[in-house]
Amino acid sequence: MKAARLEEGTLHIRDLPVPDPGPDQALVRITASGVCHSDLHLARGDWLGIPGTGSLGHEGIGIVEALGPGAERYVAVGDRVILGLGGAGGAYWCGACEYCLAGETRLCNHTEALMGTFAEYLPVFAPALVPLPDSIGDLEAPLACGGLTAYGAVKKMLDHHVTPGRRIAVIGAAGGLGHYAVQIASNFGYEVIGIDVGADRLAFVESLGATAAVSADDAREVVMRDFGGVDAALVFSAKMAGFQLGFDLLRKGGLFVAVALPATSEGNIQINPFAFFAKGATLIYSAVGTVQDMRELVALAAAGKVKTHVGREGALSELDTIFEELQAGGYLGRAVITDLAG
Repeated sequence: MKAARLEEGTLHIRDLPVPDPGPDQALVRITASGVCHSDLHLARGDWLGIPGTGSLGHEGIGIVEALGPGAERYVAVGDRVILGLGGAGGAYWCGACEYCLAGETRLCNHTEALMGTFAEYLPVFAPALVPLPDSIGDLEAPLACGGLTAYGAVKKMLDHHVTPGRRIAVIGAAGGLGHYAVQIASNFGYEVIGIDVGADRLAFVESLGATAAVSADDAREVVMRDFGGVDAALVFSAKMAGFQLGFDLLRKGGLFVAVALPATSEGNIQINPFAFFAKGATLIYSAVGTVQDMRELVALAAAGKVKTHVGREGALSELDTIFEELQAGGYLGRAVITDLAG
C-alpha cells in the first residue's frame, strides 16, 4: 500500500505492507483524508521535542475491511466510518481510569495518538469509529479532527456558563478549524464575530453565518467600540498575536478558549497580571473532543447544519505541495486527499 512517512524530517511516499488489525482494531481502507494544520507542523518540525520520524495524517473516512479479535462488538466489515477521535488520544484509551470515566479519554495515562491516515489502509481502535450515513460524503473527512476540535471548543462554552445568545469571537474564523466553529456556534445560537485577515476571507466568514466579520487589524477598536467586547474568545489562530487578540477582546468575566497549537518558535503566552486581574477572565485549553461529540457532529452534518469548505483536493503524491500551499494560506477551508493510491 502507499503511505506517507516522515523520516528524519523529510516526507516520503513509501510502499508498505498492508497491516493486520490487532485486538479491538478494525482495518479501515481510507477513502479520504483531511490535511490538518498540525500535520504541517509535524512535517516541518515546528514543535520542539516531537520526533521527526513517523506516520502522518489523522483525519479519515473509509470502509471497514477486516476485524481483529473483539472489534466485532463495535463495527462490522463493510461499514463506512469516520475516525471519531483523530489525533491526540485517538488510537487507544483504557476506559477505566479516572480520566476516561470522566469523559476525558485524551488524558488517559495509557492513551496513544492516532496517526497514519495518509495511507491506503490503517488499523484503528474500533471504539473510536463512528458509522456514517450516505448523505455525508468523503470530502467531510476533516470533521474527524478539525470539525471535532471546533465542536468540542464550542461545547466548552456551555461548561463555563457562556450560554447561547451571548456574543463570542472566533479568531482565525476563515481557517480550517475556525470555519467549523462559526457554523457550529451560529447553529447553537451564539452571536458570532468572526475575525480574520483579507477581504476574501472576511466575505467567506460572513457567508458561514457570522453576525459580523472583522479584520484582525481593526478588531480591538471595532469589537470594543461597537460590541463592548465578547463573552468568550475561541482562538484558532496558530500565532501568538491571535492569542493576545483573543484575550484583549474579552469583557470582564470572559472566557478565553485556546484551541490552536502554535509553533514553538512563536514563544509563550504572555499575560499582564494586572490585566488578568482586571478582567477576571477564565482561561482554558480545548483539544479534540469525544467519540460522543463526533456522533453529535455527524448528526449536525447530516442535517446540513455543518459543512466542510474544501479549498483543495489532491492525491497522496501531492501532499508536500499541499503542505506548502497550506503554509502560504493558498486556499480557504480545508484540503482533502481523495486519492490515497496516487
